[in-house]
Amino acid sequence: MHVLIPYALSDDPAATAVLRPLQLPQLQTLLHRLSPEPALTLPDDSPVSAHERLQAQAQGLDPQAPAWAALRAHELQLPGAGTGAWSYMTPVHWEVGQARVSLRDPQELDLRDDEARALLAAMSPFFAEDGLTLHYDQPLRWLVSGEPLHGLAGAAVERVIGRNVAPWLPASKLLRRLQNEMQMLLYTHAVTDARAERGALAVNSFWLSGSGSLPAVPTAGVTLRVLDDLAQHAVRSDWAAWAQAWQALDAQLAGLHAALDAGQTATLTLCSELGTRRYTPAPRSVWSRLMRRLKPLSVSDILGPT
Repeated sequence: MHVLIPYALSDDPAATAVLRPLQLPQLQTLLHRLSPEPALTLPDDSPVSAHERLQAQAQGLDPQAPAWAALRAHELQLPGAGTGAWSYMTPVHWEVGQARVSLRDPQELDLRDDEARALLAAMSPFFAEDGLTLHYDQPLRWLVSGEPLHGLAGAAVERVIGRNVAPWLPASKLLRRLQNEMQMLLYTHAVTDARAERGALAVNSFWLSGSGSLPAVPTAGVTLRVLDDLAQHAVRSDWAAWAQAWQALDAQLAGLHAALDAGQTATLTLCSELGTRRYTPAPRSVWSRLMRRLKPLSVSDILGPT
């Protein structure tokens, strides 16, 4: 059993503060039974997060640029899913400031199904002129396919939330032109007016991510159990809610204890946005076991900065 917890770690001082009084008995006991492997850290400009990289490896995708959209198209049995280039397309709100344009959390849009479908229908003809086809999946997750997406690299939305979009924009003049055209189209669309009346954020742009193609249907590797209860709170830097979610999640780690009791392999991987700490049932030295008894790990030791 391999359990992966995205956004389990944080070096934000506000997160460290809420960790100090926290008790996570399942986690703390579990790490008495497991040994840490060397921590890994991705570069600051990595387009993929640490947990995304691990999930891609587990599903047989390129960990540097996982083709999540093509995999989803294959699941939906869309035409060309196995050969064409695909991207996820997320309707978003760009917030224009004096010095930069930043990306708001798409969840804040509260975008309804009928609104999303109406916007996709309005945008589709413009994309079709450039050989791109839009497909509806969910209000905040559309798919786009077409030759211009070959070789496109794009960061996941979560990597860009609250940040300046400029360094993360795709190096494609065509797509930048489309973003400009869609900003003008969306500004005058009836959905935008209706959303303004109910005080909702405007959809004023789109974001592409998970781009690539599937040369073959990927073969899954190690099965991961992903516990993503913490992600939304961490992305929003709501550390009080993040700590509460950790307390609720802690009980779900009992399965790893059961696996160890049954003599099975059990691995726990905790991720920050760009870092990974993995724990496996490797033997420890006598000194290490003694020190662990004399100085038990606190939650801050486990989940805070290295």
